[in-house]
Formats: sequence, structure tokens, C-alpha cells
Amino acid sequence: MYAFVKKMALAFLKVPPEPEDPMGDVGTLVVFRASPNFFKYRLILWILKNVLGALGYIVIAGVVIAGVLSHSKGTDLESVLILVLVAVLLVFFVCQLFVSYAMLRLDYEMRWYKVTDRSLRIREGVMFVREMTMTFANIQNISVSQGPIQRMFGIADLRVETAGGGGAVHQANEQHNMFSMHVGFFRGVDNVEKIKTLMLERLKKYRDSGLGDTDDSSSDILDDTKGSLPANSSFIEALKAVAREVSTLRSATEKLPPMEA
Repeated sequence: MYAFVKKMALAFLKVPPEPEDPMGDVGTLVVFRASPNFFKYRLILWILKNVLGALGYIVIAGVVIAGVLSHSKGTDLESVLILVLVAVLLVFFVCQLFVSYAMLRLDYEMRWYKVTDRSLRIREGVMFVREMTMTFANIQNISVSQGPIQRMFGIADLRVETAGGGGAVHQANEQHNMFSMHVGFFRGVDNVEKIKTLMLERLKKYRDSGLGDTDDSSSDILDDTKGSLPANSSFIEALKAVAREVSTLRSATEKLPPMEA
């Protein structure tokens, strides 16, 4: 039943089953998915939310029934209307449970985190699909966040920032749950250290190859890898050659006879 609902929902919402691979060597592609514990974590929150919702429906139904009975003479028609109202509320609540559970599971299953030697691609969401691609040339910061409840489930979020991803504007966007193309999250992963290590290694390799940016903005991420950019060997040899020529020229100049005034 769920497989049929999933197929119909993806077709109706026009969500492709899997995002395309990001640019880079196909042989280096690694695909990460959200942990099953991430679904359990969100399922528990969903259950708590709907338990509170059920209590709310019961209270509302009780108030409506009590109000109708207090202003009626208890005729058969009024009793039928009350039963219909209660039935409508019950059907609505059950339908809401089914739809919200299906969307919760789809949201979990449709999370993709793809990493190659040059870039990464993140896609999440079903109703509102958010897909973004980041190149290692622009990545400036990689960090991990883990709340106490996440720690209980053994999951964490990996945050990746590119140029323009910091500042008060983007912090305000996060507080209002606004989407930023400069900040990406590997949400609900249970191997966050493995992912972070892989990305830092590939970032360092990318920068060491001379393909990435070498300005000061990349220094923080290089410090995290406990490495540094090696100097270009050909450039050093050229500097040494210039130094030798200068030394030779100076020696030749010193051997010249002094000029007469």
C-alpha cells in the first residue's frame, strides 16, 4: 500500500527518484543517506504531536457536543447531526494521520547526500524540494551539530558553508527556517565523523592540487585538516635561479675597477 502511495505522490509532485551525480570523477562518488534512527527520531516527535492533536480533537468534540445538547431538546435530528459531526472529525483526524505519516516517511527516504572529488550535492524535501550543489573550491567551513536527543539516537547533522554562508543575514534566515544556497546540511546521519573526514581529505587534496582557491578565506578549513598548502616547486626553483643570477651579477660588479671621477 505504501509503495503505491509513494509512486503516486512522487509522480503527482514530479519529484525524481534520485538526483543526478555532482560533477567530478565518477569513481570517487560516495552516496550517503539519512540514518534509520533519524526516521525513528522524527517518528517519535510525530507521535507526540499527534497524541496532543488527538487530545485537542477530543476536547473540541466534547465542547461541541455539550454545547449542542445544552441548547437542544434532544431530538433525533440533532442527535444525528452530533454523530455526523463527531464522525467527520474522526475521519479528518484519521486521514490526517495517514497523509502526515506518508509524507514523514517520504521526506526521510528522499534525502540524498552525494560527494565526489570535486563537489557535493544535497537534496531533501518532497512537497518543497531543496537541491543544492557545492564545489570544494568554495567550501569555507565544515562543522558538526548534535543535540541531546540526537545523541540518544546516535545521529548528528553535518553543516557545510560556502562563501557568503556566514553573517547575521544567514543566521537570521536559519532562525526563520529560510533556505540558503550557501549552507547545506547532511541531516540525521549516523556516520558524521566518517563523512567529515572524507570531505576534509578531499578538500585538502583538491586544494593541494592547485585547483582550489588559495586566498586567506580558505585558511580555516585547511587548519581543520592539520595540513597546509605546499609551495609550488617550479615557482621556488625560479626564485632560486633569480637569486643565483643576482649573486653572480653582484660578484662580477665587485670585480670591476673603480670608475674615475
